[in-house]
Amino acid sequence: MIPDPESLHCFLEAARRLNFRAAAQAVHLTPAALGKRIARLEAQLGASLFQRTTRSVALTEAGLALIPNAERALESLAACGRAARGETGPPLQEIVLGTRQELALSWVLPMLRSLEQRLSFLRLSLYLGSGPDLELRVRSGEVDCAVSSKHTDDPRLDGFRLHEERYVFVGHPKLLASEPFDDPADAEAHTLIDVHRELSLYGYWKRAPDGVPLNFASTRIMGAISAIRWCVVRKYGVAVLPRYLVTPDLEAGRLVEILPDVQPLSDHFRLIFRADDPRRSLFEALADEMRAHPLK
Repeated sequence: MIPDPESLHCFLEAARRLNFRAAAQAVHLTPAALGKRIARLEAQLGASLFQRTTRSVALTEAGLALIPNAERALESLAACGRAARGETGPPLQEIVLGTRQELALSWVLPMLRSLEQRLSFLRLSLYLGSGPDLELRVRSGEVDCAVSSKHTDDPRLDGFRLHEERYVFVGHPKLLASEPFDDPADAEAHTLIDVHRELSLYGYWKRAPDGVPLNFASTRIMGAISAIRWCVVRKYGVAVLPRYLVTPDLEAGRLVEILPDVQPLSDHFRLIFRADDPRRSLFEALADEMRAHPLK
């Protein structure tokens, strides 16, 4: 049988004082009523808690063992009351955030400590994947929310805008020295490195107001933006990449801009989540904090 809180409270007062009369005064009961509470607790637990004589009161081994457990039990009950009254703040929320690998390394992980300090009730774990994979896992509930720039009209998904994602057409300067790319017709001498055939980053350049279709010698699909950058830095081909990702390469001269008169279309990162997820306000707070950190 589970002991009742009032009996545990009476037991702790008697255990602290080893004097039933003083303990009874502390809990505003008569000594006889206190004795009944202790007796009921001993019956509930099936153990004797005190050794009493006409001259002294001492705890039994069972009574000594009960003290820390009774204290924790009463503190837990008190914590329940504080939580119900909203005195303990929001409960801890464990969230799995999906994102691309290069974005996790350059942006999400550097702001992780700040996010969890500002949103002290939040604990983030990461899942790394591509845009279509992230959307699929949010939809299935395997991932709570994800940072994605993939457009979707799925009514099952909702989201908040985070940052504009701007793009730039780049190549290695040594590659371009040996095979110039000063005119759209020069594309015929180059390999395009891209992420997917259907979700092409090159499409941001081709669909730009001043963009034109380019006829590349070949196309190499790498499946991840970080892999595209790796290939371009090593002169495997040319690519359209997020500007935030290659800004250090452009500044260091490892990459140069191709046909800079054409400004590729931009997109927006969004924090996406299931439209029926009851934690919308939590995701909104997370999006607000993420928006305060510039892309790197």
